[in-house]
Amino acid sequence: MTGGNAAKVTVQVMVEFRPDGFMIPREIVWIDDSGEEVHYPIDRVREVCQAAAQKAGGQGDRYTIVVNGRETYLFFERSASLSGRVIGTWFVERRSA
Repeated sequence: MTGGNAAKVTVQVMVEFRPDGFMIPREIVWIDDSGEEVHYPIDRVREVCQAAAQKAGGQGDRYTIVVNGRETYLFFERSASLSGRVIGTWFVERRSA
């Protein structure tokens, strides 16, 4: 689930694709320490902008989201390839202890 950077955690995201072209994340699927899937519904998307991930590196679309009443960032990093089925990956920055 993690990439090369320990602060960058790739996650599965359930996404709504609207007819107007907008991509709206609706749920994050996190794999916990026991290997079980935990589903976190996204309560609200507050903002979408281009931004760098300060802790994890990389950049792309930064979604400011609310999950369980808590605001956090979810990133979509677009694929460099203009063709194919992989359009990008979703990641979050691991919280420090």
